[in-house]
Amino acid sequence: MVHLKDYENKVPIAWCPGCGNFAIFNALKQALVELKKNPPEILLISGIGQAPKLPHYLRCNAFVGLHGRSLPIATAAKIVNHELTVIVVGGDGDCYAEGGNHFIHTIRRNPDITLLVHNNQVYGLTRGQASPTCEVGFVTKVQTHGVLSPPLNPLTLAISQEASFVGRGFAGEGNHLKELIKEAILHPGFALIDILQPCVSFDHKHSYSWYQERVYTLGKEYDSQDKLTAFQKAQEWEDKIPLGIIYKKERPTFEYQQPVLKKGTLISQAVDSLKLNAVLDEFI
Repeated sequence: MVHLKDYENKVPIAWCPGCGNFAIFNALKQALVELKKNPPEILLISGIGQAPKLPHYLRCNAFVGLHGRSLPIATAAKIVNHELTVIVVGGDGDCYAEGGNHFIHTIRRNPDITLLVHNNQVYGLTRGQASPTCEVGFVTKVQTHGVLSPPLNPLTLAISQEASFVGRGFAGEGNHLKELIKEAILHPGFALIDILQPCVSFDHKHSYSWYQERVYTLGKEYDSQDKLTAFQKAQEWEDKIPLGIIYKKERPTFEYQQPVLKKGTLISQAVDSLKLNAVLDEFI
């Protein structure tokens, strides 16, 4: 049996009181326990920012890398040991700005990993500068006359590139988010969950109440495999904001297409030292 206490890591949490990161953290822990995943089966990968601190607070395998570089690390880890459950956590800046190029090409490759993006529309760690998802007109200490560029829509971008799982959650709907995370982890392929996460310190517009007045859950009648409808849902904002699986498509995973992995994980395969040395000698 797996229990929540199995994931407890006695490290002081440095998030602001009321931060949406806490709800995401709890939803992820509960999802892993309900899926009966033991800590050694999990690899959490992150970059830099407030959201990427999450692996510090969870007792399992973890790798904290450079800003925006989590996805190639996760892809490599999945290739080396495809039996691991690989989860990437990051903020909207980490994943969509510094990591934007890796985001696009990870969608193309479709490795069996889950990406949880804490989307609070600001750079919270560096005190509130505008992120790629920030709305036009938002005033910060850097963008003193307001943001000029329109926000990036990660959902429509992911759908346009045939991402195999595109979802949206909300930190204020913990149980729904937990179930969404479970579905993403079980999905065979790259799964994106863009999580609306209020920043109580630097964004006083998009509060919990602002979202609660607008979010709604997609019903069972919604067809997540209809691409055109998915585009329409992904573009809903301001008055109505859908939560749930926006788009889902079956695609072969990156690691499934690697012939060498049919023999088992790379870490379990024997290494021919003579052949390896011969290859290394070519670089001397």
